[in-house]
Amino acid sequence: MVYIWAIAFVVFLLLEVSTSMALISIWFSASALITLLVSLFVESQIAQCIVFVAVSAVLLVMTRPFVKKLKKKHVETNAKLDIGKRATVTKEIDNDKSLGRVRLDGVDWIAISSDGSKFPVGATVIVDDIDGAKLYVSKPHN
Repeated sequence: MVYIWAIAFVVFLLLEVSTSMALISIWFSASALITLLVSLFVESQIAQCIVFVAVSAVLLVMTRPFVKKLKKKHVETNAKLDIGKRATVTKEIDNDKSLGRVRLDGVDWIAISSDGSKFPVGATVIVDDIDGAKLYVSKPHN
């Protein structure tokens, strides 16, 4: 059984590395290592399996709150904060001609009409969405 636990340790470790250290199977890897050490002194396969399950459970329960704190929360990019803001058309927006530019907070953007409407230079538009360096805009809701 020593070889089985050694193989389990390596498999769980490789699985953890392949998940970009997502802390999913590292606990099973540690449990397999501890069980491997126990198997050097205890021959009962049932006892070894109980040790593996018990150590896995304890590690999962004890470290789960800590791991949750380590995981980063999704933070919207600054660009997403521009959705809903007003921009000024600097080059006529015409989806048919693939034209359109707006200025938003001093920055020049490619602009596409969300609903296909055309907007003349100087018009005020609302940012509906952002895709890379393109703003999807529409008529302001007064």
